[in-house]
Amino acid sequence: MYLVVIAWLYVTVMMALAEATSSTGSILGAIITFALYGLLPLSIVVYILGTPGRRRAIHAQEMAERAQEAAARAASTAASMDSSIAPDASGHAPAAPKGDGIAPVRKEP
Repeated sequence: MYLVVIAWLYVTVMMALAEATSSTGSILGAIITFALYGLLPLSIVVYILGTPGRRRAIHAQEMAERAQEAAARAASTAASMDSSIAPDASGHAPAAPKGDGIAPVRKEP
């Protein structure tokens, strides 16, 4: 794309130079030729050809923002879950109590 832009600018500069150095031409005519044949159409073409790149950049930025929001949401959810988890909620089976849990009463010998 840039090769076409450079080539078109070269052509319009040569047209403007020919206008300025012509016996019937003028500097003002050369400036108008360069602006109307070179800069104006070229700026429109570059803007139109750059649209897909701008769309890709905007889409990538939106996706990065969504990923960042999702990561922040996951971190806040994990933090809120950590504070509400019971001490024995580690996923391991709880230890079985030894006996009945009440000490037996024995008679003294």
